[in-house]
Amino acid sequence: MKLYNTLTRKKEEFVPLEEGKVKMYVCGPTVYNYFHIGNARPFIIFDTLRRYLEYRGYEVTYVQNFTDVDDKIINKANEEGISAEELADKYINEYFKDADALGIKRATIHPRVTENIKDIIEFIKDLENKGYAYVVDGDVYFDTKKFKSYGKLSKQSIEDLEAGARIEVNEKKKNPMDFALWKAKKEGEPGWDSPWGEGRPGWHIECSVMSNRYLGETIDIHAGGQDLTFPHHENEIAQSEARSGKVFSRYWLHNGYINVNNEKMSKSKGNFFTVRDISKQFDLEVVRFFMLSAHYKNPVNFSDEMLKQAQSGLERLYNTRGKLEFLLENLSGNLKDEEKNILDKLSYYKQKFIESMDDDINTADAISVIFELAKFINSNVSEESSLEFSKKCYDLFIELTGVLNIVNKKREENLDEEIQKLIDERTKAKKEKNYQLADEIRQRLLDMGIVLEDTRQGTKWRRV
Repeated sequence: MKLYNTLTRKKEEFVPLEEGKVKMYVCGPTVYNYFHIGNARPFIIFDTLRRYLEYRGYEVTYVQNFTDVDDKIINKANEEGISAEELADKYINEYFKDADALGIKRATIHPRVTENIKDIIEFIKDLENKGYAYVVDGDVYFDTKKFKSYGKLSKQSIEDLEAGARIEVNEKKKNPMDFALWKAKKEGEPGWDSPWGEGRPGWHIECSVMSNRYLGETIDIHAGGQDLTFPHHENEIAQSEARSGKVFSRYWLHNGYINVNNEKMSKSKGNFFTVRDISKQFDLEVVRFFMLSAHYKNPVNFSDEMLKQAQSGLERLYNTRGKLEFLLENLSGNLKDEEKNILDKLSYYKQKFIESMDDDINTADAISVIFELAKFINSNVSEESSLEFSKKCYDLFIELTGVLNIVNKKREENLDEEIQKLIDERTKAKKEKNYQLADEIRQRLLDMGIVLEDTRQGTKWRRV
């Protein structure tokens, strides 16, 4: 298995630190609102990587944090007249509702910043004792000039970063690129006692501390959106490696940006969508399928039209599953000779799927393989097939879609009375050999988005 490592700018063979085990940290949300479609992409992509690693037999310890103290949280809580803790609790609960609907598996550990204040303070004290941190008026800053390899993730020198960065003017800092490890408390903010006075953690320190606490000083994979490469992940490397003297993460993975209707997503342009907004129009499994239909490193264009295409593709796969489930209830018998001759094709599709996923989690190609398998099934599984052959096809279909966590919902199909009445009328018309009426009803149902399939086991139907 190969992964594209942002640190080295190349695909590398994935070899975990400990055989059979993977330590993985993915940056989670700042919980001051519902998360948006841009946040959803890394959550879905790296959930899928985790699932695939588990499919390949690895024991994955997966940590995804909640940032539950932050300027945005404090400001929003003050606006709403509630505490930052109450606001964070609310949106952590809302996160899980949307994440569950997107098919995102719960992390092994979901730590919160406020649960790790003691460890954060100890971490900062270590940096201060090693000469990497300095205090000014209750604020503590990391001295980037002291960390000689600063910029190695973004592949820029500190001088280039200083020249190109838009940095808020701050007379307290020694150097423009220095960043806050601890912030002195201001009026109206939550705070915790520390050796430097009452205050709260800076943003970057939290992930380093929680990764260190739950996974150790060196981890296998650290992942997040492309926008986190600099400064967040760059700063995580600096403070973590300055403290431990060890490599922080061996593989760094970043997904590409999302554009909305071919424009960069932003609130000012009015093209900013939360996942909750989208759920009012689309089942969120469609969003998951859409995200996995492109390679994670490529930028993707998000639009209603693209979601409708994804919805249509997903429906085709559900139709294949529905056909198989219907046949499995009605077929019998062991493999036929002609089925034995094409059985190897199933192994081919499985191997092709694994090759796609082994190639830097190429979910786009993996989904193409699933469509090829669906085409094979639709062409070779019928009322004439044996139960054994149909079951083998079904098992592989469920196995591969299960890795991506798609096409696995149990759809409770409830026809309204009008549709059911029409199907019954058509069945009666056929029995009475009134084929003209039966054809008229079939067409009427088709106009309503219902396709009928007449089989020896009865009339099947599906939505289109």
